[in-house]
Amino acid sequence: MNPESDPPESSPEIMAEMTPEPSSPAPSAPVSAPLLRPRRELFDHGLIPIPKLSLPDPLPILSPIKSKFANHRIDAAALAESLQISNETASLILQTLASVLHYEDKELGIEGYGTADLRDVLLFLCVQGYKRLVPRANKDSPVVNDVWPHASAFDGYLSALSPIQLVRSNSRRFMPSQSDEETHQLSYLQKHIPNILSFLSDSLPDIQGDDSLVISQDTFEHLGFLLQFTEGTPLSQFSPFFTNSDPEMPDSAIPASQIHDWISQQITAALESASEKDNNNNNKGSSPLKESSTAHVSGTDADVTMVDAGVNSSGINNSSNVSGNKNSGNNPAYFRNQTFVEGFSKASVVKQAADIKGHSVKVLNCHDSVIYILAPVSYATVYGCSDTTIVLGAIGKAVKVEHCERVQIIAATKRICIANCRECIFYLGVNHRPLIVGDNHKLQVAPFNTYYGQLNEHLSQSGVDPNVNKWDQPFVLGMVDPHDSLSHPAGVSDAQSESATCLDPDLFTNFLIPEWFSQQVEQPTIYNPFALPENYRESQKKKESNLKETEQAMRNLQMDENRKKDFACALHAQFKDWLYSSGNIRQLYCLQAD
Repeated sequence: MNPESDPPESSPEIMAEMTPEPSSPAPSAPVSAPLLRPRRELFDHGLIPIPKLSLPDPLPILSPIKSKFANHRIDAAALAESLQISNETASLILQTLASVLHYEDKELGIEGYGTADLRDVLLFLCVQGYKRLVPRANKDSPVVNDVWPHASAFDGYLSALSPIQLVRSNSRRFMPSQSDEETHQLSYLQKHIPNILSFLSDSLPDIQGDDSLVISQDTFEHLGFLLQFTEGTPLSQFSPFFTNSDPEMPDSAIPASQIHDWISQQITAALESASEKDNNNNNKGSSPLKESSTAHVSGTDADVTMVDAGVNSSGINNSSNVSGNKNSGNNPAYFRNQTFVEGFSKASVVKQAADIKGHSVKVLNCHDSVIYILAPVSYATVYGCSDTTIVLGAIGKAVKVEHCERVQIIAATKRICIANCRECIFYLGVNHRPLIVGDNHKLQVAPFNTYYGQLNEHLSQSGVDPNVNKWDQPFVLGMVDPHDSLSHPAGVSDAQSESATCLDPDLFTNFLIPEWFSQQVEQPTIYNPFALPENYRESQKKKESNLKETEQAMRNLQMDENRKKDFACALHAQFKDWLYSSGNIRQLYCLQAD
C-alpha cells in the first residue's frame, strides 16, 4: 500500500474491530528508576574559598579532628583551634554549613550560631577541595576582543568569562550544562568516597579486616548531605540496608565496605546514564536554536530541553512555561526542580510566587534587562549578567552573584556571596555579613531600597529578619578562589580581595516596583521594611524637601496660559529625552503593554 495514498474506506464492522475497548486503559509510560545525584545546593552555595581547606587530600587535617571530637558536636571556637584558623573564619564555616544542610539541625540553628554535628562538619570540609568544571575552549572573535581589550584590569582573570563575551560570542555552547556539572561532581565524590566513609565509620574492637569499620543507620543518613535520589527522601529508603530496622530496637550497623560498594555502583550507574544521554544528544545533533543563548524560563533541570518561554511583543515575560520530557512529572529523577531565567536581552521579566518551580532560582547571562523575582525562595544564583537590574524578593538561605558587570542587585536575603564582579551596586537587606571573594573591581553596597505588596509576607515565609541588616559589614576573603581555575591565572599568589565601598548617600535612590505586580493581601507592604541608616534617611528627606520646593516654585510662576503650556511641553520633552537616553522607555512600554 502506498503510504501517501488515501486510506481505503472501511465498513462499520471493520471499524468496530479496530476500535479499542473503552475499558482498556492506555499503557502508561514506564517510570525510570531514580539515579543518584549530588546535592546542587552544597556545590552551588557551600564552597568557601579558603586555600588552607581546599586540599586534594583532606585526610591529614580531618583525621585528628575526628579522633578528638568523636561522636560529639563542635562549635566555632573548637573548630578554629583544630584547623588553626580564626574564630571569624570558623564561624563562617558553620554559618555556611547551616545554609546548605539537608535537614534542620536545631542545635546548630538556621543561623549557624550553635554547635554542629561533627559528621556534617567533616563531610562539609571534604568537599572543599572540589574544583568547578571549566568551559570548553572558545576562540574569541575580533569583535569580542574589541569590547573586552587585553589591557583591561581583568586581563587574565575574567576575560575567559566576561559577560560581554558570553553574549557576543554565543558561548552558551561552551559553558558546562547542569548535567555536565553534576557528572563532574559525582566523579569527585566517587574519587573521595573511601575517605568520606572512613570519617563516618566506627571501629569495632573485636573484629579484624574490612568488617571492622561499620556505619549505623543514623550516620548513613548524613550521606544525604552529599548525595540524594529524590529531594527530601532519606537515602536509606533507596538502599538495601536498614530496610527492616525497628525504630524501637538498637541502631544496627553495616560494614563500611558494603556501603562503599553500593554507593560506587550507584555512582557508576549515574555516570553511565549521563554518558549514554550525552552520546545520544551528540548523535542526534543540536539545532542552532538550542545552541544559541535563547531566553527561556524553566521549572525543572536544564538537562531537560525546554521550549522558549512566551515572551510577548512587549518584551516582558511573566509566565513559567515548562515542557520537555513528557515523563518528567512521573520520574523521581526530575523531582529536584529549579527555575531558570536565562539569556534575556533588552527585556523586562517578572516572576511571582506562582511562576516559581522548586526552591532555587538561577538568573544566567541576561543583559541590558530588568528582572523581578518577587517570590520567597531558598537559593538564588546570578551569573554572567551585565547592565541589568535584578530584584530578589526574599531569599531564605543564600544568594550567589558571580562574574557580573555593571549590574544592580536589590536583594532581601539571609546571606550573599559576591565573586569576580566589576562596577556593580548591591542594595542589600542581609542578615549576615556579605561575603566578597575573588577578583572584584569597583563594587558598591547600599541599604535595601524597595518594597512590593507581598514583601513582608515573603520575608516571614523565608525567615529573613528585616530588623537585622549587615549590608555595610562585608567579610572579605582572598582574590584566588581555589574552586574556580578561571578566576585567576596559574601561579598568581593570593591576596585579599578588593572590598566594596558604601554608596554615597546623595546618590541613593528608592527603586519603585509597579503596584500592578503586587497581589491582593490583607496587610500589604507599603514601605521599605529595612530601616535606612541616619545619613541615608537624611539624604532622602533632603531630596524630598528639594522636590517639594521645586514643585511649589513652579506653581508660583507668573505665566499666562500659553506660556504654561509651553513650559509643560518643554518639561515633558526633557523627560521623554531622558527616558530614551537612559533606556527606561523600553521598560515603560513593556510594563504598560503587559
